[in-house]
Amino acid sequence: MVWLHHIPAIIPKIFPNMLWHKERDSPKVYLTFDDGPVPGITDFVVEELGKRGMRATFFMVGDNIRKHPELAQRVLESGNGLGNHTQHHVKGFGLSCEEYLKEVSLCQSQFDMTLGIKPRLFRPPYGQLTNKQLKSILPEFQVVMWDVLSGDFDKKQSAEVCLEKTKKHTQSGSIIVFHDQQKTSQIVQAVLPSYLDYLTVKGFETALL
Repeated sequence: MVWLHHIPAIIPKIFPNMLWHKERDSPKVYLTFDDGPVPGITDFVVEELGKRGMRATFFMVGDNIRKHPELAQRVLESGNGLGNHTQHHVKGFGLSCEEYLKEVSLCQSQFDMTLGIKPRLFRPPYGQLTNKQLKSILPEFQVVMWDVLSGDFDKKQSAEVCLEKTKKHTQSGSIIVFHDQQKTSQIVQAVLPSYLDYLTVKGFETALL
């Protein structure tokens, strides 16, 4: 598995229609959590954020909203932001534009039916999005990527390395990715409290996208 903790500066210049980070001159960071809501980990994340008066943006999978509507409602009521992450966490490179847009639309409908909202933020699962898919999505959504990837999904990476690398690359304006899903629950529970405390010590404010 090849992935980068920090997105090189050239990438946002090549793909300017997607949001990779925000202003670098303000001590704010933008925490994001992908793939939930999932019991046992999403609620843990919400509790840890709440203890510190922090907020994050949760990119939710529509089918998980369907399975766990009360948990999705809790995330929203806790003052966090929400974004569309497709209905079934699909890979853009493996679907036609029409099939992919249907996944996005199904997720949007799930948000509407369950929570009465229609998010305007979208993150492609796995970061996969064809140019045609991107152009079709942009009129309705801000497509959000990231500049710091925690790597909480990598079973070869220890919690200690995950924490240190994520701290190392965090800077003002960073959009940071963690995952609130079952496969990452153990490492997120080990890393997140210390990382949030680090943000506090460094004087970062956590803001919504």
